[in-house]
Amino acid sequence: MMLKQLLNSKKCLILTKGLLLYLFLLTTSSFAQSNSVKTSFTARLLNVEAPTNETFRYNSLLTNGKSETVDYKLSTKLPAGWQVTYRVEGISVTSLQVESGSTKDISIEITCPITTKPDTYKIPVQAISSFDTLKLDLEAVVRGSYAVELTTPTGRLSDEIVAGNSKEILLVVKNTGTLPLNALELSSQLPSKWETSFSPSNIEQLQPGQSADIKVTLKVPEKTIAGDYVTKMTVRSNNGTSEATIRMMVKTSILSGWVGIVIIAAAAGLIYYLIRKYGRR
Repeated sequence: MMLKQLLNSKKCLILTKGLLLYLFLLTTSSFAQSNSVKTSFTARLLNVEAPTNETFRYNSLLTNGKSETVDYKLSTKLPAGWQVTYRVEGISVTSLQVESGSTKDISIEITCPITTKPDTYKIPVQAISSFDTLKLDLEAVVRGSYAVELTTPTGRLSDEIVAGNSKEILLVVKNTGTLPLNALELSSQLPSKWETSFSPSNIEQLQPGQSADIKVTLKVPEKTIAGDYVTKMTVRSNNGTSEATIRMMVKTSILSGWVGIVIIAAAAGLIYYLIRKYGRR
């Protein structure tokens, strides 16, 4: 009997030791696994190149290797006139919370003034917490800007035309950016049955600061009712578009006016004749 009790107590002791060993190994494994995640702030691309009228976009990863949830504040030192936006899951933020052992995707969007000189600019980004400050050194390579303007030599965007006639309008295409523009094409949006032709209708290349004169021949149908009409001229390239809205006042010709008067007078005379002839009966 005593032997049986002794054996049972030894079995319990062995089971207890085994359970304690299992819990120890489980805890050690979990601790080691949690410590395998390191706190970091990284980006897939550190150097992005773009013209001044486009956005510099960086995809970054913020990992919390601490054993607790950490609050991070995002901060960036930018040149004068530059702007930055941080997005997490498409939402604009300035700070975020990262749970222990997890990683957050942060989209960093940076814009610069269109007058920024082409160069490579350092963009230091920081994720600041109560534990430490994580640094991410980005670079923005500014190539310049694409910009085009369509206007008239005087800036006036209104004119007159007689119904049934054609008129020549002078437009100016200007490259107001810092990069060359290639393959510019001109087009128009007009009232029904109106016609235009451009000379030239396309520009092969326009260097920064240069301009080109465009002659537009506008033709208005003969039976167009007098009044104000809106025409839209457009210049388009792969890197930019500009529009000029020109208000055209259509007038009827003097000959058309006299023809109308003659028709009205003839109709009145005919009515008077009919009344005189048949009115007595």
